[in-house]
Formats: sequence, structure tokens, C-alpha cells
Amino acid sequence: MTKYAPGKEQHKAKKSLGQNFLVDSTVCPRIAEKAQIDGIGVLEIGPGFGALTVELARRAEKVVAIEIDEDVIPQLLENLSEFPNVTVIQGDAMEVDLRLLLEEQFGDMPVAIVGNLPYYITSPLIMRFLEEELPVESITVMVQKEAGQRLCAVPGSRECGAVSAAVWYYSEPKILFDVRPGAFRPQPKVTSCVIRLEIRKEPSVDVNDTEWFFSVVRAAFGQRRKTALNAISALLGTGKDAVRNAMAEAGIAENARAETLTMEQFAALAENLRKK
Repeated sequence: MTKYAPGKEQHKAKKSLGQNFLVDSTVCPRIAEKAQIDGIGVLEIGPGFGALTVELARRAEKVVAIEIDEDVIPQLLENLSEFPNVTVIQGDAMEVDLRLLLEEQFGDMPVAIVGNLPYYITSPLIMRFLEEELPVESITVMVQKEAGQRLCAVPGSRECGAVSAAVWYYSEPKILFDVRPGAFRPQPKVTSCVIRLEIRKEPSVDVNDTEWFFSVVRAAFGQRRKTALNAISALLGTGKDAVRNAMAEAGIAENARAETLTMEQFAALAENLRKK
């Protein structure tokens, strides 16, 4: 979503790209500081006019910024002209071969992902970063506050959903700070927040089949008004008796709902169902 528009830039925000321009000069330094990127590489998503890029470049060894909007790139390059450690790539972060890019641009250097994500593709982008198991140490991004709360919700809590479980599987998430609507032009109708995902060296739970594990998680959350038993049975096409027995073996109550289950319970349930 967020870009930066200093006074001299006259660039109209593009709704199709989810653009709102960041005009509060205090936000970018805070993001860069919280990202903990001193002396390492940074892959920045959506630099806009480069306000955050500048702060990253002052701390990081190297910054590679991917910007989808070719119209802002001339001004972006001008704004970054004094920083030889920044490379700008025009492209869509959902389509670029990120693993190849990281290898070509950073080699063996430790890398963190930082950025202001378009709100309409926040979850798909983050899930792409996580599911592809990119060789990065952390992800620090600004997102809509509601999305940030959902992404960081602890498994077993009411706010947890399938995407929360996935985030916790691959990382340790934390909400860092909020950003008010007035920090942007045009002002969005919602509050934003900055979150940090510290990538785990090993998944939070040990599973034999990751794809099956997430199939069970998605099914459990697929019909939130139903119990996990009914939702899993309906969406996976597994008999209720088999699901009921698998839940019992995992120590899960028959009337439990998905949001009450811990990662360990999901892992045990998935393994039990896999053997049925």
C-alpha cells in the first residue's frame, strides 16, 4: 500500500496498485530501525519514491528494491542517486523469481525482507515469502492493522485463522507499532501497523507431510461456525468417525473449534488423519 511522496513529486496514487503515499517522515526511520538490518542485505518490496529505501540504505550493506509502478521509477532513482548500495528492479513481487534474485544479488549475504505491502495482496505476498522458504532471516512489513492482528494471532486464540497457523509454522511474528491514517495521502480508512516475522530455523512443529498438514488446517478453519470435526469431515471428505477418532487420539475434544487448537494439536491431528 504505502509509498512516500515528498512535496515536489506530483504523482497521483493508483487505486489499482493499492497506493497511499506516506507523508509522515517519522515512520520510515522507525521501520528501518525495527527491521534490524545493520550490515546485511535487504530485499525491499514497494519502495515508491524511496523514503524507506533511503533509511534502509543507511543501515544495510546492500538494498535491492522491487517496484511495480514504472511511472515512479525515474523519481525513485533520482532520490536514491547518492546511495551506490541500492539496486532498483521494476517488476511484480508476486511474479519475480525471488529465490533466483536473492542468489544473484546477495550470494551468501544474510538478507531480510522489508516493505510496505499493498493491502489487497498482503497475505498472498507473505505466504509466498514463507511457503517458498526463501533464504531470509526476517520479514518486516507495514500492513493493514486488522491483517497484522490476524497474521500474528497466536494459535489457540479466537483471532487465529489458517493464515495465522501458517505464519507461526514458519516464523515468530510480532506486531511492532501502529501507523495512523493521517500518515498517508490520501488517507486510508483504516489504521496500519508494522509487523516483524523472525524466520524459524526449523518449523514450529514437526510434521511428516507439510502439504497434508496445511490441508487439515485449512479445512478446520474453512467453516468457522462449525466444529473442527464437522468442518474437516465436510471439506476433506473424510468420514466423521475417522476424524472423531483422530481427534481423540490427539487429545482434542469432539466439540472443539479450529481456533482453540494449538499447533501441536494440529500436527498430531494431521498425522493421525494421514494414517487413517
